[in-house]
Amino acid sequence: MKIALIAHDKKKQDMIDLSIRYKDVLAKHELCATGTTGTLVMGETGLKITRMKSGPLGGDQQIGSMIADNVLDLVIFLRDPLTAQPHEPDVSALLRLCDVQNIPLATNVKSANIILDALSNGAFTK
Repeated sequence: MKIALIAHDKKKQDMIDLSIRYKDVLAKHELCATGTTGTLVMGETGLKITRMKSGPLGGDQQIGSMIADNVLDLVIFLRDPLTAQPHEPDVSALLRLCDVQNIPLATNVKSANIILDALSNGAFTK
């Protein structure tokens, strides 16, 4: 399964903690991430992650393109809904693409926990 990891600045530590908790599950899959998120998660977990550009520099659009091309199977995007994002149109487009392509999307830690638990126990497959 190909999984994208994205986290807004105030959610990066949450993504690191989530990745540490589910390291064994994530290690069984092909991972990609926006630039800074990928660097931080790799540094803390040792997971192999293909890094895109930083979100505001086009990384969200790169991942959006992968969704549109039906390359991704799951997106974990820990969003900060309380902070204005300069690239909000890219974020909205990415979320819309997940809905259009029927790609599972976790936008907070609890929804990510549910999906990753299901992935780990075989209840969620392609």
